[in-house]
Amino acid sequence: MTGLDAFVGEHEITTPAQMEELGRRFGAALGAGDLVVLTGPLGVGKTTLTRGIATSLDVRGRVQSPTFVIARTHPPLGDGPALVHVDAYRLGTDGELDDLDIDFAHSVVVAEWAAPFAAAVADAWWEVEIDREWQGRGLDTACGVPGHDQDLDAETPRLVRVSRRSSES
Repeated sequence: MTGLDAFVGEHEITTPAQMEELGRRFGAALGAGDLVVLTGPLGVGKTTLTRGIATSLDVRGRVQSPTFVIARTHPPLGDGPALVHVDAYRLGTDGELDDLDIDFAHSVVVAEWAAPFAAAVADAWWEVEIDREWQGRGLDTACGVPGHDQDLDAETPRLVRVSRRSSES
């Protein structure tokens, strides 16, 4: 497991551009065999962070949410590792994550919603929790939750917490 030790702790991010930049810095520190587990509400910036990681890893393909495909592999354009972007939201068990046949040893794997399954596929991983500071503005008519309007809160500060986890803890 390589490199996010310098990022352990809390970081306040105030714009999507800053979230992507944090991802670029993460990507420069990550290497093959690293698993990064992202948690946080919908629209908080998990995929934006992953885009930044992809930029630093210099991989092929546009990074977008893998919600419907569950996992998307972005091959390297050079000698670096591939990026595997996973959305584990619809997975029911850690066995289903293992069934995706991801090359964890030779890739950087960024897995959204995978916290309950990480110990089944790795001895150690990075957990990145992202929280949005809701301002109580707007109303998302699709779900009826006050303050859950991505456009109105797009530049609301986020708190990003980075920690090292292991199957022993």
